[in-house]
Amino acid sequence: MPPNVTGEGRSATMSHETYQIRVPSHDDSARDDDATRRDWLAEEFERHRGHLRAVGYRMLGSVSEADDAVQEAWLRLDRSDPGGTDDLRGWLTVVVGRICLDALRKRKSRNEQLAGSWLPEPIVRLANDAEPERDAVMADSVGLALLVVLESLTPADRLSFVLHDVFGVPFEEIAPVVERSPAAARQLASRARRRVRAQAPEPDADLAVQRRAVDAFLAAARDGDFEGLLRVLDPDVVLRVDGGPNAPRQFARPPLVGAEAVARAARGYPAFAGHVEPAIVNGAPGLFVRLPARSLVTAFTVANGRIVAIDIIADPDKLRGLDLG
Repeated sequence: MPPNVTGEGRSATMSHETYQIRVPSHDDSARDDDATRRDWLAEEFERHRGHLRAVGYRMLGSVSEADDAVQEAWLRLDRSDPGGTDDLRGWLTVVVGRICLDALRKRKSRNEQLAGSWLPEPIVRLANDAEPERDAVMADSVGLALLVVLESLTPADRLSFVLHDVFGVPFEEIAPVVERSPAAARQLASRARRRVRAQAPEPDADLAVQRRAVDAFLAAARDGDFEGLLRVLDPDVVLRVDGGPNAPRQFARPPLVGAEAVARAARGYPAFAGHVEPAIVNGAPGLFVRLPARSLVTAFTVANGRIVAIDIIADPDKLRGLDLG
């Protein structure tokens, strides 16, 4: 839901359909000008909300934290009108980036406390969902494997790469945020770009090709077909599990790397096969698993017809916001 924001001496309630601005009584012309300006700001902010959430999600790997960053951007806009800026979208993009940079710096040690892997908060819809609103809100999909690599970057590298390479922000505008020169900001983005290209697999563009690989994997796992599993798994496939900071033992495990190790782990699939529903996870084939004690989301990354990454998210905090019926 859009935030309800209260500012000093005024309040603004924003929704996808309506805006209501209340301004203290004073000179009629000044009041009308102020109300008109704030109406326009509210409308423009709402128009760019999906874009700003996409920025926040790529920076933080969390829908809920992205929403917090967007709300904070609205508060800053409400408190400090940028005045004559010709590009409010660009101004807000940089503001959200700055907020996310501060958040990343504060949570630097978070991943070191996990017994297993850190994985992003997923964007999930069931495969038969006719209204994939969460996908639409993010404008376009970003794979979990890419977000995992982004999480390994320094906060300044991540911001420079995301703002410039993904959203086209000039380095001259990024430089003050990371407290470096434009040339140095360019170097940060270049370093991040090399890391992404080396470590984030480029998934197959055709969703049907991806789904066939996942279906072949599930069929082989169900039948205990070890050779069939090896055929569909990339030799360097990685299996990651994120059970959260208080994960039970079966989820508190380091990543498994290699087709044989992942194939052996997949032999446990028949135990929960009856609880599985096909899903779209961050734009790629996945599964939603409803277990009595804990639900899971599994995402697959498929490149060149083979599965290169399997990511299992079992952290209740990261699944709490999912609306899957």
